[in-house]
Amino acid sequence: MGLIGILLGLALLIGFAYRGWSVLLLAPAAAMVAALFAGESPLAHWTQTFMVGTAAFVAQFFPIFLLGALFGKLMEDSGSVQSVARFIGDGLGPRRAILAVVLAGALVTYGGVSLFVAFFVLVPMAQSLFRDANIPRTLMPAAIALGTSTFTMTALPGTPAVQNAIPMPFFGTTPFAAPGLGLIAAAIMLLFGLWWLGLVEARARRAGLGYGGTLGPLSERVPDRTADAAAEDPLVRGRATVAGTFDPAEIHQGEVTPRPPSAFVAFLPLLVVIGVNLAMSLLILPNLDLSYLALDQWGNSSPAAVSGIWSVIVALASAILVLLALNWKRLPRLRESVDAGLNASVLPVVSVACLVGFGTVVAALPAFEMVRTWVLGIEGGPLVSLAVSTNVLAALTGSASGGLTIALEALGSTYMQLAAELGIDPALMHRVAVIGAGTLDSLPHNGAVVTLLAVCGATHKESYFDMVMVAIVGAIVALVGVIVLGTLFGSF
Repeated sequence: MGLIGILLGLALLIGFAYRGWSVLLLAPAAAMVAALFAGESPLAHWTQTFMVGTAAFVAQFFPIFLLGALFGKLMEDSGSVQSVARFIGDGLGPRRAILAVVLAGALVTYGGVSLFVAFFVLVPMAQSLFRDANIPRTLMPAAIALGTSTFTMTALPGTPAVQNAIPMPFFGTTPFAAPGLGLIAAAIMLLFGLWWLGLVEARARRAGLGYGGTLGPLSERVPDRTADAAAEDPLVRGRATVAGTFDPAEIHQGEVTPRPPSAFVAFLPLLVVIGVNLAMSLLILPNLDLSYLALDQWGNSSPAAVSGIWSVIVALASAILVLLALNWKRLPRLRESVDAGLNASVLPVVSVACLVGFGTVVAALPAFEMVRTWVLGIEGGPLVSLAVSTNVLAALTGSASGGLTIALEALGSTYMQLAAELGIDPALMHRVAVIGAGTLDSLPHNGAVVTLLAVCGATHKESYFDMVMVAIVGAIVALVGVIVLGTLFGSF
């Protein structure tokens, strides 16, 4: 009965979340259903298990959500994201429209801009370039997803994405875990995705299909759905908040400057995020005496448990200060922009934390031992079972961060023990877990998928298959490559 309760709770959570119900209520309700079937107290699990897991996630990762959303909003309102996108778009031009959109998305998200802020800026750029090049508009979601939601989220070493931060406290790693394998995985995802998009574009041209899906150069007659319309959609908001770090409802607060900065000024805060993150992870924190963290005052912690998160926090905070110094006069409604960025972080972090709370309850139930035994018994060793568990949970929750945290909360200590016994570098575990969480999370109910399609004015029928190829198939190929190379050569 306990296993039936877990499956029923998952089914209720997935089914109602897909219909737009808030996980703030769904997650504890599904957890109590699972507890009831296990014959345990639902109220005790809600207040003593669910809330403990939820609060622990907020306590650990809220600073990254907070600073990430604030940085993204200030980058948008200062015109910096728009300048980066325009610089790349003008440099590559309509003849390389797909590459321009992919690279623009990759640069801003690897530089720390929140995923959904990037969506709302990149879509107008993509519409202009695709229209000029007469490329089917149905390819826009896949091109944007490739640049923003694949290799810069899970593979590139040092990415400030929250998904890359989640394994750090569990494995004692840094944002730059397994950098060589991460670069190889990123190259596989990028090249595979560009190959697929180029193949589809060539096929469309042979068929005489243009921007609007019609024959001939009539693309300018096809109306675009504005990104603003998607931001006002409550269904989009409900799903987006479990898949990213920015609440789309705050996108219109503040004021975007009519005088965007030069490309150099726009790029500088992004470079600060990368540079400070690298310096903190590899140079500064390893040389500081952090032994005081072992005191009761600091929760008997360790440098390995916090240094990775500290690196990302300092990197984002430094970039915000640099951005403000360079763009002070471009932010006439600074307080409103800051408020919007800070407010935009709250609903996403609480939504993902509630998914984690649900996972905490499930992991505490006696029936979960059957799940644990099955996962650890998967053929291929701990790397394969870790990849499978993060894949499955990310797919079920529709959230890479939620699924990854649930998997590591339940099995992280077990995998660390296996790593010690088998001589596996925890950095390799880190990279496999993150890439694994970023594959099947892109199923149709994923908040980022729903939001991106809505912002582009496309439907699942029109554009989802191409998104599957670049965001799921390419990521799985990269994941297999990392597991094979990691098994043969270890972490590098």
